[in-house]
Amino acid sequence: MIDLTDVSKTFTLHNQGGAVIEVLSGVTLAVAPGECVALTGASGAGKSTLMRMIYGNYRARSGIIRVGGTDLVRAEPREIIRLRREVLGYVSQFLRVVPRVPTQDVVAEPLRAVGVAEAEAGERAAALLERLNIPRPLWSLSPTTFSGGEQQRVAVARALIHQPTLVLADEPTGNLDAETGRHVLALLLDLARASEQTLVMVTHSREVAASADRVLRMADGRLQAVAQDARGGAW
Repeated sequence: MIDLTDVSKTFTLHNQGGAVIEVLSGVTLAVAPGECVALTGASGAGKSTLMRMIYGNYRARSGIIRVGGTDLVRAEPREIIRLRREVLGYVSQFLRVVPRVPTQDVVAEPLRAVGVAEAEAGERAAALLERLNIPRPLWSLSPTTFSGGEQQRVAVARALIHQPTLVLADEPTGNLDAETGRHVLALLLDLARASEQTLVMVTHSREVAASADRVLRMADGRLQAVAQDARGGAW
């Protein structure tokens, strides 16, 4: 599903005299279809950068990035758009949507983008909003008016609505209370495993990481495996 080989990434700080910062160095990663992988590490270690590269937001300086058979290093923009619509779901730490658009429409939009009829898209959005415990009176309101936890649940619904093969979740429960976080995590895992979806999630939570099939730690721009008996140790 995901195949990264010797991937490196740098950022050039043009307002700092052109200083070059190396964020990822020689990252190699293979994730099998249906596998759940937790990505841990200190803030600034490069976790979110890696996720955005898998999503096609950032280009690699060097190396190979293949997602669902698509070579993202060489892919045209239209190929990346197709991959996002048909294969990828992405849950970021913060929901970014157009203000004033109703929540049900925000969630249904990815379905409409691939040709699903208006009525069916709305029905599927409603079903998922119910599963995520978003109160029905809120569906006609913009999620920009919601609490952080409610916004994150809308973000999860929007990412899952088109039943993606691969879900990338950047701290999917980071803004949620403990009970809601467990519910959202259970939903992500249940849907992924029931549909043989692949799930890669960034987390600082040991509890969240413990639910994954495999845990990786990022440090100094490199990935390290975390042994099963070491998951409770220092991160």
